Amino acid sequence: MILTFHEGACIRAQAGDTTLVFGPVSKASKNFKPTNFGADVAFISLNHPDMSGAEEAGRGEKQPFVISGPGEYEVKEMTAAGFASGSKYGGSPLTNTVYSVHFDDLSVMYLGALGELDVPAEVLEMDAPDILIIPVGGQGALSPAEAQKLAVKLEAKIVIPILYDDKSLKQFLKEAGEDTKAVEKLTVKLRDLAGKENEVVVLSS
Repeated sequence: MILTFHEGACIRAQAGDTTLVFGPVSKASKNFKPTNFGADVAFISLNHPDMSGAEEAGRGEKQPFVISGPGEYEVKEMTAAGFASGSKYGGSPLTNTVYSVHFDDLSVMYLGALGELDVPAEVLEMDAPDILIIPVGGQGALSPAEAQKLAVKLEAKIVIPILYDDKSLKQFLKEAGEDTKAVEKLTVKLRDLAGKENEVVVLSS
């Protein structure tokens, strides 16, 4: 699986001929540039222009299968489950969906704009995710300190921060005790994960 970061909360995951997008940015966003690539499946965690731009992840006749909300899903070689949680992203209380996705032999947990440390019980009962994508910038989503606390609790092998600015990223890395340079993409296979625990990977946009 190859993971790349675009803007805000937007992460692209590719394996073989299948592309997933988490949190695509819509044209109505005032904070980030709209998503500009095609995907087979689009995960919308929050009904907010910063991460609900499924229409920007279509190309011509190829339009993504859109997953937006709690439930169980199976598309192509991928299974996913969505769980309702809370967020105050953008200033008002919204329902945020946490997604647990199995794709390319890996488990990915995408927290979207999660704003509370109380994640749904079903999420805590799952096996630890291989890859955790977590907001670290505050502003209605988790603060850097909260994000680190939750990352430790979820015991992910790799942690990828989203929704950050320079200041909150620096603070999150300090909380995590890591000094890591941003990389353009992360290529990861199941066998690469042996022995990893809460290793932070910063993806540059």
